[in-house]
Amino acid sequence: MTTHPRLTIRDLRVRGVHVPMRLPLQTRGGTISIAPLALIDLLTEEGVTGSTYLFCYTPLALTPVLQVLANLVSLMKGDAVAPLDLDRKLRSQFRLLGVKGVVGMALAGIDMAAWDALARAQGVPLIRLLGGAPRPIPAYNSCGLGLIGKKRAAAEAAELAAPGFQAIKVRLGYADAKTDVEVVRAVRRAAGQGVEVMSDYNQGLSVAEAVLRTDALAGEGLYWVEEPTAADDHAGHAEIRRKSRLRIQMGENWWGPHEMACCVAAGGSDFVMPDAMKIGGVTGWLRAAAIAETAGLPISSHLFPEISAHLLAASPTCHWLEYVDWADPILLEPLRIDDGFASAPDSPGCGIAWNEAMVERCLVS
Repeated sequence: MTTHPRLTIRDLRVRGVHVPMRLPLQTRGGTISIAPLALIDLLTEEGVTGSTYLFCYTPLALTPVLQVLANLVSLMKGDAVAPLDLDRKLRSQFRLLGVKGVVGMALAGIDMAAWDALARAQGVPLIRLLGGAPRPIPAYNSCGLGLIGKKRAAAEAAELAAPGFQAIKVRLGYADAKTDVEVVRAVRRAAGQGVEVMSDYNQGLSVAEAVLRTDALAGEGLYWVEEPTAADDHAGHAEIRRKSRLRIQMGENWWGPHEMACCVAAGGSDFVMPDAMKIGGVTGWLRAAAIAETAGLPISSHLFPEISAHLLAASPTCHWLEYVDWADPILLEPLRIDDGFASAPDSPGCGIAWNEAMVERCLVS
């Protein structure tokens, strides 16, 4: 019988990079033109390293995330690489403060790196460690398509669909419903027949306005509408869902499975879309997938396509993978998309390895 080494945490290496985005993203919350990423390498006494990255949304959050990660090293040195135990131990340190925001991001990063290290030590891809096998997952192209007007949106839609994607996503929330409708029509025409169009309001509307806008868009063939109002307003989303003929998608801003369970219990969403970082890493995702299965809700991913390809393949109600290329420049082997499908690579770990030359060019801390 083959035995696998017990991995022991030796150190944590963290670096901050600003990666230029090929297509800047303009939303109701502002324009994102660089991806501020926290790179994490979990080093073990046995020589195995687990790696992952965190997307910090704004450069203002990058340094605080790196600092929290650095502060946690002394709590982990000498511990076994046992993600469930690490999760429990580290969360207990923040019981009074809470584990959302910067703290939650750091804990999820450690969790993902720990799972990656375990898979590498056993010489298997993460999905096989989770009990599944790599398989094609339908992916939609979520790059670009911000609030850029119908002419530019149409051009980007054609570009995003061209590699064979079966779906793309457009951000909405223009000054009025009429413009939203015009942009959706322009995007659908440009993307071509057979390409699904998802939409995202990025929490930009009141409940009343969301009801009006989803009614205006009801005949435009949108696959779903994401977060029309504040992410933590579960009752508001339930009301929008009751009154809308469009399907509502929620999840990218759930901080942990508990928040997901609250939204699902309130009937706030037709689908679910956890974010690997905000939901609590691999450990949090597995709990989220169980909630989705129990509720009979299709589960999609938000960002982090490299690890999400593994997580979705292990999810009973697997739906769509959100594809973005934001980390591609600093990865040795970016996730491949073939004919609109993503497949987790059948190599040890989650498939994240650094292009050190590009990391050096993008390094900020």
